[in-house]
Amino acid sequence: MDVLVIGTGGREHALVRALAADPGVDAVHAAPGNPGMAAHATLHEVDPMDGGAVAALATELGVGLVVIGPEAPLVAGVADAVRAAGIPAFGPTREAARLEGSKAFAKDVMTAAGVPTAEARVCTTPDEAAAALDAFGPPYVVKDDGLAAGKGVVVTDDRRLAADHARVCERVVIEEYLDGPEVSIFGITDGTTVYPLQPAQDFKRIHDGDLGPNTGGMGAYTPLTWAPPDLVDEVLRTVLQPTVDELARRGTPFTGLLYAGLALTSRGVRVVEFNARFGDPETQPLLALLDSPLSPLLLGAATGELAAVPPPTWRQGAAVTVVMASRGYPESSSAGDHIVGTETLTRDPAVHVIHAGTALDDGRLVTAGGRVLAVTAVGDDVADARAKAYEGVGMISFPGAQWRRDIAAGR
Repeated sequence: MDVLVIGTGGREHALVRALAADPGVDAVHAAPGNPGMAAHATLHEVDPMDGGAVAALATELGVGLVVIGPEAPLVAGVADAVRAAGIPAFGPTREAARLEGSKAFAKDVMTAAGVPTAEARVCTTPDEAAAALDAFGPPYVVKDDGLAAGKGVVVTDDRRLAADHARVCERVVIEEYLDGPEVSIFGITDGTTVYPLQPAQDFKRIHDGDLGPNTGGMGAYTPLTWAPPDLVDEVLRTVLQPTVDELARRGTPFTGLLYAGLALTSRGVRVVEFNARFGDPETQPLLALLDSPLSPLLLGAATGELAAVPPPTWRQGAAVTVVMASRGYPESSSAGDHIVGTETLTRDPAVHVIHAGTALDDGRLVTAGGRVLAVTAVGDDVADARAKAYEGVGMISFPGAQWRRDIAAGR
């Protein structure tokens, strides 16, 4: 089977790597892709937001599966266009992708399904936002209702900052603050069966000690040896399966990857957010430890036959990902800086250099802005993997590179 992966980022590069190593995959294509993916896949020019163009490319290539990586094409209905062309697509329909595209919609689904989450109010005016901020008090949690590339959430003790964020959003969800560490658990689903992956934890803020603004994610690791041993079973029972069942009841079955961002609070597990696709950067360490083939899981979800596929299995050990971002990120971004050192890591099977914001300029690898690269390392345990990841980071340089130094150092 040939597979087409849609997207340009680190998540898509990790998916391409895993599929290229899958014995059931004959060839991998990526569109538009990035320079790092070219080592594992044939790249094609396409607008990821143009469902017709993606479907036409998939038809021309004769692929047996299209994997849509980013959230924006899913919310735009690209998976619908691919399915309409008769090709299996891994990713939810436009209607089901509202679970990520609208936080208000997600809250409504969770309420109907009895899924534990934070109490919240949906606000469309400054007065409504002010009343909600007063009702919940600090720390204030203000979320843009729509897509914001992982940076639409403000958590602050500064009421003015919270009100300002609400004011610039057309519609916001203001909710109670959830204490406790956050974890991510992904569920692969065909709309009925759900296979959870092992938990991971990511680091959203750019600076050490959870200081600085939110980003799309500065690093992640798995497994979480400190998490409750029954966490995955509990989340499957109380979060993932009820959500999938509720969407099926509404006539909009969710197929693809259901991402549950969770807080392990003093009152139990609570959902912080849902996403409708693989998370970035959690996907990188998770796929580095996946021991079973990826393609049967994705195809089973896309065709409604996931129950016939064995559930995922995992390698022993741990994996840690450290993201290297361009200077100025996330407030601004720089491009065109020469990247040196990635070639030194290509021969180490325990270290993966994952491309995100990279480009080629006259044959030279350069930054394209934002999150540029991620170094993922596999080790005997988290400490070992972390040491290898930071050793890899130390071998790569580009002007203004920034990264967190406390990834996986603790909860």
